[in-house]
Amino acid sequence: MKSRKGKSTVGLRYKLSLPVVLVCCMVFFLAGFWGSSFISQDDKGSSINEGLHQQQLLGANGGEKAVSFEHGESGNSEISSFSFQVLSWKPRAVLFPNFASKETCEAIIAFSRSRLQPSALALRKGETVDSTKDIRTSSGTFVRAKEEKTGALDWVEEKMARATMIPRAHGEAFNILRYEFGQKYNSHYDVFDPAEYGPQNSQRMASFLLYLSDVGEGGETMFPFENYENVNIGYDYKECIGLKVKPRQGDALLFYSMLPNGTFDKAALHGSCPVIKGEKWVATKWIRDKPVSFR
Repeated sequence: MKSRKGKSTVGLRYKLSLPVVLVCCMVFFLAGFWGSSFISQDDKGSSINEGLHQQQLLGANGGEKAVSFEHGESGNSEISSFSFQVLSWKPRAVLFPNFASKETCEAIIAFSRSRLQPSALALRKGETVDSTKDIRTSSGTFVRAKEEKTGALDWVEEKMARATMIPRAHGEAFNILRYEFGQKYNSHYDVFDPAEYGPQNSQRMASFLLYLSDVGEGGETMFPFENYENVNIGYDYKECIGLKVKPRQGDALLFYSMLPNGTFDKAALHGSCPVIKGEKWVATKWIRDKPVSFR
């Protein structure tokens, strides 16, 4: 009797436990599957977002076509990316490496070479051509983008507008310049102080330089007052000091002559160091705070 009772009791436990065990197993299995899927999906989403942020930061798309976004009527349908380095905050100066191709640069040089004339200066009150002839010794020519028939300057001008987010209508005609051995441009400002040049309808707020050639030695673009250094040393406006940017074919340099509040930036004093070896070719675009009618 005892053995039967015991056997009956064991059998009853077994019958009662099996469904419970199966249900529990199913619940844990589903919970584990759902949880692992959620974690996996979350990790995948996090990884994708980190990759996108990294691509946006570096201007890369991993070899795949970037997805464009909704845009306004005046916007662009494609995504542009620019590699750049902030060279200075005082003045605000940015370098865009490999902004243009060798072929583009050489097309601009070929078009401009036969048009070169001795570079001129905007004269201040009391100055004459003779008294200022040693300040700027390069040769150059002004060229509107549409005059250059290969489309090189038109492409450069459009890319400049995208890089600066300043419409093309604010840019003067390109000033294509050549500096030969010993030629230079003493330190100066691109803005026109009304106290020295008379009333101004608009101002050159920024300058964009596209280096069209490599330079063997010398020819750097210099900022003597970068970070407001050398301001009180009695600077003679000739010595090549301060921040110096070496020309390299295809690189572009953007710097602002005005502060965000519209006043002149004293740190934006700049010049071109004498060329020691080779030639320096550069395409300069002065950008104004108002659209210009002489571009």
